[in-house]
Amino acid sequence: MGVRLPRHRPTARRAVRLLVPAALAAPALLAAVAAPAPAVAAPAPARVAPAVIAAGEEHAEATCRTVTEGSRVTAYCHNPYPRTDRVSLHVECARWWDVDADSAPVEVPPTAYVELTERCWKEVAAAWISHDPAPAPAPQAP
Repeated sequence: MGVRLPRHRPTARRAVRLLVPAALAAPALLAAVAAPAPAVAAPAPARVAPAVIAAGEEHAEATCRTVTEGSRVTAYCHNPYPRTDRVSLHVECARWWDVDADSAPVEVPPTAYVELTERCWKEVAAAWISHDPAPAPAPQAP
């Protein structure tokens, strides 16, 4: 005498109805999870008001670019102008508990090149450079 097992076709159909759409959506979900977070636009760098610059004086900032590798940000700055520029690197971290970083101002003399590095513990939300022209040297008495 054999044992007769009940058929559970409605349960099997219900499971197929639930699992097939989830299985079809899995590659899209995995791609969304594995994709890197979109880059956040950095705020505009601080600018010196035109009234601060003396008449006839040209305000030229060092040329800077930032590179983000994981949680570390490096800024590369070169000053092709004849006036010294002060630059600072500012890094905003993505996590609320991660402390944002601001580097100390570094003077970039004419034709000089500097690298600034800051980091977050986890992800970087934004990074930008601020410029502050160094004061002009005082005229020397004859």
